[in-house]
Amino acid sequence: MTRARLRDLGIIIGTHPTGPHNAITDVAGVRVGHCTLIYDEPRIARTGVTVILPREEAAWDDQLFAGFHVLNGNGDFTGTHWLEESGLLTTPIALTNTHQVGLVRDTLVNWEFSHRKEEYFALPLVAETYDGWLNDINAFHLKAEHVYQAIQSAAGGVIDEGGVGGGTGMICHDFKGGIGTASRVINIPSGKFTVGALVQANHGDRELLRVDGVPVGREIGYDKIPSGWDEPPAGSSIIVILATDAPLLATQCKRLAQRATIGLARAGCVGHNGSGDLFLAFATGNHIPVPHKKTYEVKMLPQQQMNPLFEAAAEAVEEAVLNALTAAETMTGYKGRTAYALPLDALQAIMRKYRPS
Repeated sequence: MTRARLRDLGIIIGTHPTGPHNAITDVAGVRVGHCTLIYDEPRIARTGVTVILPREEAAWDDQLFAGFHVLNGNGDFTGTHWLEESGLLTTPIALTNTHQVGLVRDTLVNWEFSHRKEEYFALPLVAETYDGWLNDINAFHLKAEHVYQAIQSAAGGVIDEGGVGGGTGMICHDFKGGIGTASRVINIPSGKFTVGALVQANHGDRELLRVDGVPVGREIGYDKIPSGWDEPPAGSSIIVILATDAPLLATQCKRLAQRATIGLARAGCVGHNGSGDLFLAFATGNHIPVPHKKTYEVKMLPQQQMNPLFEAAAEAVEEAVLNALTAAETMTGYKGRTAYALPLDALQAIMRKYRPS
């Protein structure tokens, strides 16, 4: 069967409606770009980089409130110490593999200062998950030009998912994983708002995988779809980026980031010891222009209206992980290892078995 998104398979997660593209880019101004490297010579490359631009204006000139949360900390996300301290997102966000965080970070600094009007410091936000099972990670395939390609390709609308960009070599619940996205729209007394999620999914055991509560992973044994390895890859991680156009303060963004945990738990993530489960949420509903020369007037959503945003975040994260799985294709890479795609026909049959109506 041709790869498809979860809803294209007739499987609906949650109760809130999606945005027009069911993607993080449904939050106005958010753009996403990928650069994907797949080749076998001179060394095996199954890797890439994904860049998220948080709004149309440069983040360093029009900063955003943001918050960060860690479920299990066996991973790296640069720039988050200052984000936690200041409550502000001031740079793009990039996702890549474990050994190329430094290269991507330095390139983002270079790119920023080729555009900025004033000299200042930059602490770019770059997160990683480990793709060394399918990718010859110590070949250091990514170069600055690839980060620039991801930035230049960043756009709104439909986002490529599965084995693309930073998610190229990733494995999720013992199937091929990668990049996934989803969104939700909510109506509350303060207005109509969108919550979007993007994940780089490289986590989880097969027996734990659930789709809308159905134990899909247990139904697809290794006799049906092999794992591709005798011993599972060491470590596993997921990066979650949440965006909303609601007027949230930094503390509220942190509260929103924490709800990624709920969405992941619904899909079967428990935050294993070797996992880097790192979540960032940002809100475009306030503007913090630079330079900082005066008092700002900001808006704040009442805490009593946060519940629908929490629900939207959990639903979007859950569906984003599943979209990564249903979009990703079987991939063979480093040392001939293979990560097999989640079989979509089997997924549909299992869902009908548990939900016949």
